[in-house]
Amino acid sequence: MVVASGSRDKTGFFTQGVKLKATMVDMARSMRKLGQEDPRRVVHSLKVGLALILVSALYNYHPLYSNFGTNNTIWMVMTVVLVFEFSVGATLGRGFNRGIATLLAGGLAIGAHHLTKNLGRVGEPMVLGLLVFLQASISTFLRFFPKIKESYDYGVLIFIMTFSFISVSGLRGHVIFKLAWERLCTVSIGGAACVIVSILVLPVWAGHDLHNLIALNIEKLGNSLEGFGDEYFKTKGGEACNDDKEILEGYKSVLNSKKSEESLANFAAWEPPHGRFPFRHPWKLYLKVGTLARECAYRIEALNGYLNADMQESSEVSNIIQEACTIMSVESGKALKELALAIKIMVQPSSTDSHIDKAKSSAKNLKSLLKSGIWEDIDLLKVIAGVTVASILIDVVTCTEKIAESIHELASTAQFKSAEPTLSPEKLHSGQMKCVKSPQILNCPHVVINVSESTPPSSPSESSSAPKASKQRMDLYHLFLAQDIS
Repeated sequence: MVVASGSRDKTGFFTQGVKLKATMVDMARSMRKLGQEDPRRVVHSLKVGLALILVSALYNYHPLYSNFGTNNTIWMVMTVVLVFEFSVGATLGRGFNRGIATLLAGGLAIGAHHLTKNLGRVGEPMVLGLLVFLQASISTFLRFFPKIKESYDYGVLIFIMTFSFISVSGLRGHVIFKLAWERLCTVSIGGAACVIVSILVLPVWAGHDLHNLIALNIEKLGNSLEGFGDEYFKTKGGEACNDDKEILEGYKSVLNSKKSEESLANFAAWEPPHGRFPFRHPWKLYLKVGTLARECAYRIEALNGYLNADMQESSEVSNIIQEACTIMSVESGKALKELALAIKIMVQPSSTDSHIDKAKSSAKNLKSLLKSGIWEDIDLLKVIAGVTVASILIDVVTCTEKIAESIHELASTAQFKSAEPTLSPEKLHSGQMKCVKSPQILNCPHVVINVSESTPPSSPSESSSAPKASKQRMDLYHLFLAQDIS
């Protein structure tokens, strides 16, 4: 029995070892996946370690250590741990909150101490306790205000903690002014280390992330809408199409993006001018665009529910609404994708109006069709699904137009660059060729050359002069190209 018990112990130990190894392998894979999804996470971890090394070196610096002492110098390290965030804006916001809260709380604590120092051994602790109670209660209540909760919640917490700590420390005979001053200095040093490392070492800008997030969300909506028309009518025709399922369901990430957008906009407001984003960039307008994008995403979710719905629909109804619905979904999708590109490269949207006009025209025609009397001889139960899809698509067109208006407002307020003119097939067909700036042509004058075919000559003299005129035009064209290339 002893041998059997020992054998079971060895087996159990071996099983536990295998499970531990599997757990460690899974953890390593998860960490690798997390780092591959966003390599900036690895960089951020290293930056926090660098900031801690800097303040630790200061902590071991003898003059600083002797002036502030152990209890206060350690606050530099704690400040780095509490303040350093992923983005520059978040770090600046928490650093500002901590510094101002420490300054205000220290000043008020000094005032409270001087106010109560002549009240005696009984009166002083009672009044100080009352003041601590009042400030903690009032400050905690202020945290429920949305504006304070959004931007200054961390500062209010630090204010409560610092005021209470300094006030209680004054009761025990410490030099209150020196304590407050040392706390402010050590917090400032720790906060400065965080800000310097965050900005100078591979900075992560919340404003840049917000800009890209809004553009990506609108692009996902465009992709979903572009494929909906064909997918819906193929499904109703009996052909299941699952190849583009991920693209069609890309809108789902937009539905839950509100919290991320608001956080990024809040952090971006703290950031200094950087890259393409100047001082006082209209970050709030990004939230307006994001709100409209989510409204559109909710309508697309309603549309997506009809892709796999087990409902009988008349083929006659499908044939009637198919063209208009397809045009609305495709043109709205194209408009949203062009709007997303305009945001991404920060240019004025130029060609979205044509897509929106086509979608609006189809929506108008479909409205007229729905109000007509063609449904009298059709079973209403077989009409409901198609009419509902058409109605939702009409709302999507309206929502797309609102998104375009909000992006135009953003582009105007943020002073996006005007889009460069392009060489369209229509202009080529008409014979007009405009000079377009490109990396290969640096010094390009704004010249328009007409190379269109002239009308056939009506006389032999005109016919003989035509080759000569054509040669002159070709010489001028070659001269124009030679000037551009040089």
